[in-house]
Amino acid sequence: QVQLVESGGGLVQAGGSLRLSCVVSRRTRYIGSMGWFRQAPGKERESVGWINWNGSSTVFADSVKGRFTISRDNAKNTMSLQMDSLKPEDTAVYYCAASGYMLAGLQASAYQYWGQGTQVTVSS
Repeated sequence: QVQLVESGGGLVQAGGSLRLSCVVSRRTRYIGSMGWFRQAPGKERESVGWINWNGSSTVFADSVKGRFTISRDNAKNTMSLQMDSLKPEDTAVYYCAASGYMLAGLQASAYQYWGQGTQVTVSS
C-alpha cells in the first residue's frame, strides 16, 4: 500500500506564495505519474497538474498555468507544488496523488493512491 501525506497548506494573502509537499511511503522512482488536485467547498475535485515519473514533463490546468510548478525528488520520495501569485479562487483542499500509469495525465480516475489533503486559503 502506498501512503501519501501532504503538508504546507495555510492562509496567505492574494498575490502571495505557498509551497506544498507530499511525502510518499514508497520509493517514488517506482511510481509512474504523480499529480495534484484540489477541491473547493461545493465544487467537484479538479486537477491542478501532474508530473511524469522522472520529473522531465509537467502539465497544468489552464487555471494555474504560469503560476504553479510541480517538482519531484525520487531520491527523497517527495513531490512539491510551488504556488505563486495566489488568488482567492485558489482556495481549496489540495490533494497529492500517485499512479502506476506512466502517463496518467490530469484524470483523477487514473490515480490509485491519494493523500488526506491540506487546506489552502487565499484571502483577498
